Amino acid sequence: MSIPNIITLGRILLVPIIVWAIASGEMEIAFAIFVIAGVSDAVDGFLAKRFDMTSELGALLDPLADKALLVTIYVALGIWGAIPRWIVILVVSRDIMIVAAVIVSWLFDKPVPMKPLMVSKLNTVAQVAFAALVLASLGFGFRPAPYDLILMGFVTVFTLVSVSLYLVEWVRHMSTIEAR
Repeated sequence: MSIPNIITLGRILLVPIIVWAIASGEMEIAFAIFVIAGVSDAVDGFLAKRFDMTSELGALLDPLADKALLVTIYVALGIWGAIPRWIVILVVSRDIMIVAAVIVSWLFDKPVPMKPLMVSKLNTVAQVAFAALVLASLGFGFRPAPYDLILMGFVTVFTLVSVSLYLVEWVRHMSTIEAR
């Protein structure tokens, strides 16, 4: 168990605290925890790469922690009514489709190589920026317009493009399975 993996596990443990903060209307706390989670993501990545502490566990835990955090925040903010439900459905559905595709590929003993696409990295940045803006605006009482609409547009486009590209790649990968 390396230091980056411990930091990543800590980020996973922050998820229920953020849910509590949002559900309790403690948006300043939710925003602060979100910032801490973001900083911890950068720190664990830096440590893993800089000091050669990368591991298979870290390669699995890090994206899991990121997705758990983002999906949870989007669902909580959607329930709270702070963001439109359609964007919650879009963001969550993308992750469900990708996870389902990975599981199906494992079931067929054809694991898909996991390599993030550039558009997915841009998608994550847009999702984080949008969530941070919404949490900050709720916590500190300012109107985020028009930046919220701009970021929501980026999230929408990047989410649709990334899931499309992943599914095309998955279908291409799975089409090599021979019929029995």
